[in-house]
Amino acid sequence: MRVLLVEDDDGVADALVEALEANGHHPRRVRRGSDALTAHRDFDLLLLDLGLPDTDGLEVLRKIRKVAQTPVLVLTARGDERSIVRGLRLGADDYLVKPVRLGELLARMDAVARRSVRVGPADRLVRVGDVSIDLEGRRVVVGSAEVPLTTKEFDVLAALARRAGTAVSRQQLMDEVWGDAYLAVSRSLDVHLAGLRAKLDRPGLLTTIRGFGYRLASGDGD
Repeated sequence: MRVLLVEDDDGVADALVEALEANGHHPRRVRRGSDALTAHRDFDLLLLDLGLPDTDGLEVLRKIRKVAQTPVLVLTARGDERSIVRGLRLGADDYLVKPVRLGELLARMDAVARRSVRVGPADRLVRVGDVSIDLEGRRVVVGSAEVPLTTKEFDVLAALARRAGTAVSRQQLMDEVWGDAYLAVSRSLDVHLAGLRAKLDRPGLLTTIRGFGYRLASGDGD
C-alpha cells in the first residue's frame, strides 16, 4: 500500500518508515497536518498522529472526511477515552495507542484496507432502482431527470449511498455531514431528510430505523 505517515517525531517516523518498507509498503512521511491535507489523495491509507506541530490531528481528520474516504488509522500516544471516541466518530477507521507492536499495526492496516470502500471511476455511481447517485459529480438522477439538491441534502444522501443497504446512525450522519454531532442541531438532519424524500419521490428508498438512524435501500432489490 501507499502509506502516508503523518508524524512529527523523527525517531518514531524513521522506525515506522523502515518497518513499513520492510513489509512491502510504500510509505511517505510528513510532519505537519497541512501536508497531510494536501497529499492524502495520493495514498491508499493514512497513519495519523494527533499531536502535530501546526494543528490537532483530529482537525486534520475532520477536514479529510469532508472531502475523501481515504482510510485513516490514528496512531497516537493520546489514549484517553474522549479522544478515542471522538476520533472514531470523526471517521477514523481504527485507533491505536502508542507504543504499538509492529505485528498488530500491520494487521490493523490490512484489516482497514480490506473493509475500506473506495470510490473510484468504476464505482462512483450508486444505483438504487431508477435512482442514480454520482458521488464524485454530486449529481442525482431519478428516472431520466436530474434532481437538484442542496449541498447538505446531497452530503446526507452520499453518506447513506456509500453504505447502501446498511443502517447508519444519526450520530454517524451528523458527524460526517456537519463535522461534530455534539455541535450539530439534530433538527437539521430531520429537515434535510424530509427534503430528500420529497425531491426524490421514491417511497421506501430512505428508511427510518426507529431509535437508531436511517438506511438507503441497496441496489439489489432491497
